[in-house]
Amino acid sequence: MNLTRKCLIFLLVVLGCFYLTGCGGSGAGEAGKVIYANHNDDDAFAMHLKNAFAEKAKAAGLEVEFLNGKGDSNLQIDQLNEAIANKAAAIVLLAMDGTSIVPTVEKAREAGIPVVIMNRDVNDPKVIGSLSDDREAGRMQGEFMAKNLPPNAKIVYLMGESSLSVAVKRWEGFKEACLDKRPDIQLLASVDGSWSRAEGMKAMTLWLSFFPEIHGVVAANDEMALGAIQALKAANRLQGCLVTGVDATPDGLAAVEAGELSQTIKQDAEGQAAGAVTLVQGFLSGKAPTESLDIPFTSITQTNVAQFVK
Repeated sequence: MNLTRKCLIFLLVVLGCFYLTGCGGSGAGEAGKVIYANHNDDDAFAMHLKNAFAEKAKAAGLEVEFLNGKGDSNLQIDQLNEAIANKAAAIVLLAMDGTSIVPTVEKAREAGIPVVIMNRDVNDPKVIGSLSDDREAGRMQGEFMAKNLPPNAKIVYLMGESSLSVAVKRWEGFKEACLDKRPDIQLLASVDGSWSRAEGMKAMTLWLSFFPEIHGVVAANDEMALGAIQALKAANRLQGCLVTGVDATPDGLAAVEAGELSQTIKQDAEGQAAGAVTLVQGFLSGKAPTESLDIPFTSITQTNVAQFVK
């Protein structure tokens, strides 16, 4: 075979490969997808957010891959590193740990991959997101309790995880609006309840054995509040005890409707999800947003629960 013919065959092979791989090759893998990195699919409200985002992203025509960090910050970091290596179009992040994830967020930024946060803060002033002010949720709980608790009331507090800013801010908001305004109210005990219904029930069962009088239970989410209600009902001590939670989950709303949960604070999953989609679309269109979106909370009691129950 002469040299000219060999060169021609070589060129035809190269052109054929170029055509079949669509110029970019097949190694791009997940390139172009939006990555939704959830901290834990076992978390009731996180799943509510995930479902809301999936619906709104689909309507917007976004292709999304959903990841589950399973409550493991190291696993979530590994997942994001893989997404960065695969050249994801954007990352929507619900951080397991808002501090340890920062170097990975910076790595994504350096790679030109925008990161939008939801639900949980990240200790990076450059990152933006679709968020609600958790101090406001605590303030609404505090105002409700300050208004409705009797004089010299005794209460207990179920914090989510004190290592997370979301839990700290809800506590601070509650303290400022209730305990600082009503010094007659006595805080009997406080404990991290891991956002868990089982842990809420466990802590409340113990407290009921210690304290003959408990007039109020403040929980940083609905799951812990519902666990406390289970313990109060089992001890026949729910009547006359005010219980407040956060998130307005379906179970939380049902408990308000039934008169068992005195108040829940609606964290607007649909609003946060819609905001996150808007921010992602801005980045992908080349019109990068520069500010986070503030999604307001709403206080729900028996007086207005009917408008929130589907």
